[in-house]
Amino acid sequence: MSSSSKAVLPKHVAIILDGNGRWAKQRGLPRNFGHKKGAENVKEIVRAASDAGVKILTLYAFSTENWKRSAAEVRILMELFGIYLESYTEELRAQQVRVHIIGERGDLAAGLQAKAERLEAATAMNTGMVLNIAINYGGRTELLRAMAAYAATLPQPAEPSAWTEEGLAAHLYPGAQDDVDLLIRTGGDFRISNFLLWQISYAELYFTPTLWPDFTAAELRSALQNFGRRERRFGGVSEGG
Repeated sequence: MSSSSKAVLPKHVAIILDGNGRWAKQRGLPRNFGHKKGAENVKEIVRAASDAGVKILTLYAFSTENWKRSAAEVRILMELFGIYLESYTEELRAQQVRVHIIGERGDLAAGLQAKAERLEAATAMNTGMVLNIAINYGGRTELLRAMAAYAATLPQPAEPSAWTEEGLAAHLYPGAQDDVDLLIRTGGDFRISNFLLWQISYAELYFTPTLWPDFTAAELRSALQNFGRRERRFGGVSEGG
């Protein structure tokens, strides 16, 4: 790989938004203040990613495991999601960002599902960056759903040779079917947390101690630059052997 080819921009960037609660605790505030600040930061990072030329941005907002949190915290998060999905439409349209809400929608309140559908419809014709917001998302659940949907398209009984990676990938959540090039996790932990398990098979990983509400456009640009300096071999060897 030549030095010029290293300085490339990741097409698909995924971010695990971690650290809202700790951000609030450090300031002696309730956790919901951290979630509100984190929601505000989403707007800055979406704008920065779009301006940088990222084609797909996938944000991990709420996992299938997050239902284990207190009922009060879950309620606040769902309210914030509803406010975000409803109030951000015009700005996303102005930026030409196309939105997909990925995850198990059936467990969400009917009102939140309707807001998600309206935002997707309002941005469906946009031609810029694709923004995937993962709400009630789990990577294992996505794979199970994709395998079931794919199996239904194959002759039964299906020979093992009938299954292909491309065929399965086509049944992943719309908008998030492309492989992830760069996975960023804020908040200082070193975990994948059941996020995009299929799509990150060859992703470059970038972990930062910065809590999500403090993760700035400048740090996003630093992560993109860090990616550009890496050599991606995909199981091969470098030119130097």
